[in-house]
Amino acid sequence: MEIKNIAIIGSGEMGHGIAEVFAIKGYTVNIEDISDEMLRKAREQILNSLKKIEEKGKLGKEKADDVISRITFTTNLQEAVKNADLVVEAVPEIEELKKKIFSDLEKYTRNDAILTSNTSNIKITEIAKDLKYKDRVAGLHFFNPPVVMKLVEVIKGEETSDNTMNILMDLVKKIDKTPVRVNRDSPGFIVNRINAPDMLFFCLLIEHKVATHEEIDAFAKMQGLPMGPYELIDYVGVDVVHHSMEYYAKTLNPDYGKCSVYRDLFEKGYLGKKSGKGFYDWTEGRPKIDTSKATDKVDLLDLFAIEINEAIKIIEEDVAEPQDIETAVKLGLNRPFGPISVAKSLTNAEIKEKLEQLVSRFQNSVFEPAETIKQGRMRDAVDGLLKKKQEKKEKEVSIVQMKEETTSKQEYSTIILEKYPDKVSRIILNRPKNNTITGEMLDDLESVLKSLWNDPEINVIVIAGSGERFSAGAELSQYFASSFSFLEFSRKGERVFRLLSEIPKITIASIKGIALGGGFELALACDLRVSNPDAQIGFPEVTLGLIPAWGGSNRLAKLVGISRAMDMIITGRRITGKDAFDWGIVNRISDKPDEEAMNLAKSIAESSAPIAAALAKRIINKGTEVPMDVGLEMEAIAAGLVYSTDDLKEGISSFLQKKKPAYKGR
Repeated sequence: MEIKNIAIIGSGEMGHGIAEVFAIKGYTVNIEDISDEMLRKAREQILNSLKKIEEKGKLGKEKADDVISRITFTTNLQEAVKNADLVVEAVPEIEELKKKIFSDLEKYTRNDAILTSNTSNIKITEIAKDLKYKDRVAGLHFFNPPVVMKLVEVIKGEETSDNTMNILMDLVKKIDKTPVRVNRDSPGFIVNRINAPDMLFFCLLIEHKVATHEEIDAFAKMQGLPMGPYELIDYVGVDVVHHSMEYYAKTLNPDYGKCSVYRDLFEKGYLGKKSGKGFYDWTEGRPKIDTSKATDKVDLLDLFAIEINEAIKIIEEDVAEPQDIETAVKLGLNRPFGPISVAKSLTNAEIKEKLEQLVSRFQNSVFEPAETIKQGRMRDAVDGLLKKKQEKKEKEVSIVQMKEETTSKQEYSTIILEKYPDKVSRIILNRPKNNTITGEMLDDLESVLKSLWNDPEINVIVIAGSGERFSAGAELSQYFASSFSFLEFSRKGERVFRLLSEIPKITIASIKGIALGGGFELALACDLRVSNPDAQIGFPEVTLGLIPAWGGSNRLAKLVGISRAMDMIITGRRITGKDAFDWGIVNRISDKPDEEAMNLAKSIAESSAPIAAALAKRIINKGTEVPMDVGLEMEAIAAGLVYSTDDLKEGISSFLQKKKPAYKGR
């Protein structure tokens, strides 16, 4: 079914924001609420927001008035939804209210209309409990403010059909948001479920007088967060957090009710920004937090352990897959990394120990280690290996037709491996839009290169980037527990890239758009490089307080000499693909580097004897690392080896007969 007409129930902060998102993308939208005054305010807020977007030039050729003309405001629920393809309920987090609305929606909508709730906590299964057509009910949880935030959780109730889920996942992409699939209905879903024990922890810190709210917020700001936890609670609403804790106490663990700080503020009417007072006084604007008061009594590892623990529980319950959890937390909480990537930098033992300390300290079972952590299998969980029904990281994809050639294709988490019948393989870096290199990508590269090492069907490997860019280098937002962890990450990159220079295949980098930092180092580790003329190539590391740490300084100096290498690395200077060709860094220039690289690979695979090519590559690379007499000895030994091969006989015979050789790699 194609979604064209949208109905939004509730015109509050979330409701009018969701309506604006759909209207901007060209959908016809009806907003329903209980009073004209509420709808008037919603229209005013939408128009103000649209005008700001228009001023920034982000509405294209449209005007704010054009967009808002697609939105109808009404107090008549039946009129609002009678022609709707999709309904999004966005009323307050009151379960009985939502159930009543959905009962009415089932009466007034077409039988094929999809009914969704923007609930942030309440199980979709409970909301749909009394309905006849439960298969068309799902969760569509936007984050505040919807116009800005990219994340949307798409939640499957117990009886939601796969067709409904697929339509919603596709719809979220069409409105330029990032959907994450919640496979199993659970209170809080992903982001709020992981945030729930955090909120309990911050409540207990105050109740146990570990530090004041301002001291803890100051600590949070010193860690680079835009808001401390208590400032954020005030901003969201103390009432929202209080009701969430009550709901989690009923549905997840009674120990969520073991803290009274939020309840006391709620009963006094101190709801935060909306009431003018919460943890802070908001009557004169946003509170000013003195970072010099930052406490030293809170350990960042406490928070990491709590979030990792809840993420593991979500994986155990099959609520969501590890990568979706990582994406949801990063986008939903505006963080550079999520609990999955942090877990990969820490050991099971230290997380288990920290959680046991928290249980003992606060006498609260919410922090009890997940079963997987108790069993010492945290890494299995975050790697997606916990349950057989979860997809493996590497999966076979059916044979597809590509450019009239049969291609075998394997997809990994961060790269795609293609194999062609002419003994060429292509590894595509697949982390749009900049194909930045993470520890996970290094793992995938290592796995792929080792799988190709002794593959007799592959002689040449091309490394390319998806989209319009090769690679912007290492992902700088990754979390490292210590300087030693970063050191090991550097050694890991060096080790993986060295595989490219040692694998007995010819490797070719296809550079387009940008090859910066670690991306440039990856290209330098290949045997040959093809680039488009205007590609931007360089090492920005020193200008960021870093250094090239994946072999770049060594390889570049050998290619262009110390003087030019020093210039590029010390200044962070970028050169074009044309300059790189003139300097001898790049071997071929083409406006279509991917096509040129594949043609070059095919040519080498057809005309060069694989054993001879592998040995020639080895003596060139190793010969630059040893004294001349040692290099010459290596060359002589290699010549002796190729003299005994069947390929030598085939090569000479083909030359004399003026025919194309058919090398077998023997």
